This record gives sequence, C-alpha cells and structure tokens, in this order.
Amino acid sequence: MTLVALILYFAVLLGIGFYCRKHSTDVNGFVLGGRSVGPWLTAFAYGTSYFSAVIFVGYAGQFGWRYGLSSSWIGVGNAIIGSLLAWVILGKRTRVMSQHLNSSTMPEFFGARFDSNALKICASVIVFVFMIPYTASLYNGLSRLFGMAFSIDYSACIILMAVLTAIYVIAGGYMATAINDFIQGIIMLFGIVIIIIAVLKTQGGLVEAVNKMALIEDAGAGVAKGEFASVFGPDVIGLTFVVLLTSLGTWGLPQMVQKFYAIRDEKSILKGTIVSTIFALIVAGGCYFMGGFGRLFDGPALYNAEGKIIYDAIVPEMLSTLSPALIGLVVILVLSASMSTLSSLVITSSSTLTIDFLKDNFIKNMSDRKQVRCIRVFIVVFIAISAVIALIQYSSSVTFIAQLMGVSWGAMAGAFLAPFLYSLYGKWVSRASCWVCFIFSTTLMLANMIIRPYFPELFQSPINCGVLAMVAGFVIVPVVSAFTKKQDKNRLEQIFECYYN
Repeated sequence: MTLVALILYFAVLLGIGFYCRKHSTDVNGFVLGGRSVGPWLTAFAYGTSYFSAVIFVGYAGQFGWRYGLSSSWIGVGNAIIGSLLAWVILGKRTRVMSQHLNSSTMPEFFGARFDSNALKICASVIVFVFMIPYTASLYNGLSRLFGMAFSIDYSACIILMAVLTAIYVIAGGYMATAINDFIQGIIMLFGIVIIIIAVLKTQGGLVEAVNKMALIEDAGAGVAKGEFASVFGPDVIGLTFVVLLTSLGTWGLPQMVQKFYAIRDEKSILKGTIVSTIFALIVAGGCYFMGGFGRLFDGPALYNAEGKIIYDAIVPEMLSTLSPALIGLVVILVLSASMSTLSSLVITSSSTLTIDFLKDNFIKNMSDRKQVRCIRVFIVVFIAISAVIALIQYSSSVTFIAQLMGVSWGAMAGAFLAPFLYSLYGKWVSRASCWVCFIFSTTLMLANMIIRPYFPELFQSPINCGVLAMVAGFVIVPVVSAFTKKQDKNRLEQIFECYYN
C-alpha cells in the first residue's frame, strides 16, 4: 500500500513538472514563475522550503531530547518570527523593490541596489559555497525512515530523491516547484497532526505523556525531575539561541526571500502572511512538540557503540511502533518536506550561479534561452554534487562535511540579513557596510568550523555562533555606513521611487 502511494505521489510530481513547461521558457518564468504566483502557492512554497527532513527528523529529535517539551517554543518562534514578521516586514518591500530593480536573485538585488557588480559576484560566491552542503543535509534522516519502512539502502533513497527532484524542477521551473510545494504542504499539514496523535496514543494520551516527561531526569546533564515538562525547559539560553537562528535566520536566506520576488502583487501579501503563519505553527510547532516527548522512547537503538546519543535515531524510534500505514504516511511526509526544500535550494543556487556569476562576467550577451539552458544544467550539477556529498558523509567518517553543513545557515543569514533588511528601508546604507558584513560573517563561521575549540564556550556551537553573526550584522551595517561613502542622492531617489507610487 505504501509503495503504491509513493508511486502515485511521484507520478503526480512529474506530471506537474511537465505540465508547467510552458511557464519556464524564459528566465523570469523559470526562476520566478513570471512574478504571477498567487498567495496560497507562495505561502506554501515558503513553508515547505522552510521545513524539511532536517527539521522533522534531526532538529525535532535533537532539541526535543535537550529541552523536552519546551522545544515547542522553537516552532512558535518559527511561526511568529520566521513567518509572520518576515512576511510583514520583508514581503511587500521586497516584492516592490526587486521588481523595480529587475532583480531575480538576492545577489542581483545587492548588485542593483548598490550599483556594484563586484558585490553581486561576492554574494553569489557565498551562496554557491554555503548552499551545496546545506542542500546535502536534506538527505539526512531519510535513511532510517526508508530502512524502517522498506529496508531500502540509503544510497538508493538519495539517488531516487535526487533524480525525481531534478526531473520536475528542470521541466517546470519555479511554477512546477510552487504547485508541487502546495501538494507537499497539504501532506505535511495533515500528516504531522495524524502522526502526533498516533505517537501520543502509544504513551496513553497527552496528559499521561506529559506526566511521564515530568518524572524524567538527566543527572549527567544536571536536569532535575520536572524540567523536561516545564514551560521553558532546562536551558533557556540555549533554547533562545536555537529559536533565533531558526526563526530570524530565514530573513537572510536567499531561497526564502526569493519567494517574495515571485508573488503576484502586493495585495496577495496579507493572505500569504496568514496562510504561511498558520502553516508554520502547525508543521514546525507540531514537529518540535512531538520531538519533545523523545525521552519517553529511550532505548539501546538510540546509542552508538561508544554510548553516545544518535539524535537522528530519536524520531524514527518514536515512529517504529506505529502501524505500516502510518509509517508509510511518515515516509511520504518526510520525503515531501525534503524534496520541496531541495527543489527550492537548487533553483536558487543554479539561478544565482548563472545570472549573477556567469552572465556578463564570463559569458557576454547571454540570451534568455541560453540562461535557462545553463540554469537547467546547473540544477543537475548541484543535485549531483549534494547527493555525492551525502553519500560520502554516510559511508565514511568525514566530519568536515557535517561541520560545514552546520555553519551554512549561519554564514548566509549572517552575511545577508542585516544588509538586505536595512537596504529595503534606509537610503543611508553604504556599499562598504555590505562588504564588511559579508566578510565578517563568512569568516566567523568558517573559523568556527576550523578552530572551534579556540572560541569562547558559548560560541563553540555553530548555532550560537550563527546568531552572533546575525546580531553583529545589525551593528556592523549602521556603524560602517556612518563612516563610509554613501550612494549618489539622485540614484537613491530613483531606487526608492518605487515606494512613492
């Protein structure tokens, strides 16, 4: 039954991809869906790009284990800060200014906003370097779920997911991705609710499960009874850093912000805001809430030979006792979450490399048709590289890759968030401040990966260090702008006139 559902699911995805080929004949259509995507599709595309198997399997298990039921605050933060406030503060202005500047990507926006081709190239390099390991991380968590449901080798899972995603993205571009995201989002919404109910039922219901959590202690971590079931959990500071990185960080991620470029009009922003927030509250809130009960399923399967906890094994262990039908639903849910995010990342990466790096810099007079063809080629390249990285990480003890995945989010969000947000609202932002922010954040996160033991204890964690990079950007941009050359006033008036109409 599960296999039949998967085959039907894959057939629908591919069918939509080929159906949307008519929308992907030029760059604007392939990358942004002709800037005519409605609020529902945009909201679901935003949400499904936000939440993947990394959230459902990795983060939900890891942070649920560390913080107990208080990990639910991460989902609440994702909904309020990462969705609601992101749409309210960034949505309309991003849509209006990006169209006014005729920019299709975040690097192209920086290049046009600050009249700097070098800034555009630098931003595209940052996306290129840090997006691939982030893309590879999407495959994490699928191995145990597929093994539990079908006894399928992880390598086969990776190859299948990569090939199917490549086909429908190459065929239909952004519009195919948006429509498929809507379908995948529906699966995620209903799936997470059903799975939470089923998991709690195995523990005697919600009240009984909470009571059991209140009895758990972890002497090794200094956590007393009751703390895993308390409102703010055993580590408020650590929880706050996770909320900030996973919520505020989305404001600076190219694949998230690009959704605002593609929405049909400013009127669609309000409806998209509501839908996106509700989606995030249910999906993210549900994932972390469920993960908060992970310690109730403690057992030998959660530990490696050295006795260390395997965080990616927590959620699969929670689900292993469910019926075959529900396990099949989980597999489709996690696969949907991963494929939707993967498609968004590869479109962002390939379009950035083509439009911002190759076009005009290395290939002159690049026609629309050539750009689309080049983007499609890079989609294959990006998916292939990410799949190879995932396979290498799975079959070897290469820790470098895993560390680089951890710093990807912090590096991109730290580099782009403050310059992008300030430049939407303020004429005072200088080109130099963007350069300093780019260099500071990427250098900080790479240093965290290479010489982590030398960092202060609080910032040895890539999560905490990523928050530091983001917060520092809000200080760096105004301080550097105050002492560096501003843009020409007439040019600034031309840029900001789009808000006056």
